[in-house]
Amino acid sequence: MIRDAARLEKILADIRRFVAETCIPLEASIDADDAIPADVVDAMRRLGLFGHSIPEAFGGAGLTSEELTLVNIEVSQAATTFRARFGGNTGIASESLVVDGTEAQKDRYLPRLASGELTGCFALTEPDAGSDATSLRTTARREGDHYVLDGTKCFITNAPIADLFTVFARSEPGVAGAPGISAFLIERGTPGLTTGPAERKMGQHGSPVGDVYLENCRVPASAIVGGKPGAGFKTAMKALNKQRINLAGLCIGPAVRLVDEMVCYATRRSQFGKPIADYQLVQQMIADSNTELHAARALVLETARRRDNGEDVTMEASMCKMFASEMAGRVADRAVQVFGGSGYMARTVAERFYRDVRVFRLYEGTTQIHQLNIARRTLAARTKALGIAAQPVGD
Repeated sequence: MIRDAARLEKILADIRRFVAETCIPLEASIDADDAIPADVVDAMRRLGLFGHSIPEAFGGAGLTSEELTLVNIEVSQAATTFRARFGGNTGIASESLVVDGTEAQKDRYLPRLASGELTGCFALTEPDAGSDATSLRTTARREGDHYVLDGTKCFITNAPIADLFTVFARSEPGVAGAPGISAFLIERGTPGLTTGPAERKMGQHGSPVGDVYLENCRVPASAIVGGKPGAGFKTAMKALNKQRINLAGLCIGPAVRLVDEMVCYATRRSQFGKPIADYQLVQQMIADSNTELHAARALVLETARRRDNGEDVTMEASMCKMFASEMAGRVADRAVQVFGGSGYMARTVAERFYRDVRVFRLYEGTTQIHQLNIARRTLAARTKALGIAAQPVGD
């Protein structure tokens, strides 16, 4: 749903200018230095990038799912590390508060997340709880009006620099699975919460990822998101369903950029006396890439519109994330192939994006987990249509 076309076009134009004039010229140096300069982060704050999905009542832009998809497609045409810097605030790290936070929690944190004063992170994954998030082992022990948390989180984007942590822990003794999990809002500086150093990664250099350690970390019961113990997993799924659409949009931007880069390279690179763009096998790689990115964009925008209309798009969000992330990987691989030997060299955009987009098939649910979810929901829908009692379908 696009509410104000002129306003949205102004936002998109500002982002295009920021991407072209600030981000793309810095891609190589940020990849080498593994850090985004502070003045670039300040520019992100001034542009309002930290608050796109946060409601206007709390200082954000309150973008709809469709509007946010179009923004994500634009911003991710630069190296995806730029969006990762503010993406938690305008995505998964704020969405738990937006959908389930108490008014006091929203008033305390959302304006500061929207402005970029605080950097948020979403601490769900653990060493033994990734795809099976309900098996997490971090505990939250009730002591009067407080909880004491113990455990370790891993692969947490922005953990080394985060100011606010949404931490998921098992809070209900004797309750297995999803119903025993609560979400806690914990500020950096709280005794018992520490973070590890930024990990070395294959790609997305400049986006710090690390561990979160909780050791006798004592927080008030009011830190539970929404004030409801045991509702944390439902909160996480609400946030992830929206984020899967966001992430799908973020997979499209790199494909748009890479198709353009392939065309530019193929028209200027000559072999056997003519540009390689004249060869049909090169044309096939370009055509397949452009077709797939258009298919992904159509799927994601349609799903975003349906979500804005209030429809349940849980299965379609999985389709978006699975298809778009796999598409981005195929396009990046073709880009390296079109670039040939140059595509294997670290000086080229094809090589950088090839590394950067690989993680899209892993986080917010692996491709294989989404295939299972889609299959289960498809089978359940058929069973329902036939009037046969169905087994519960997981998320």
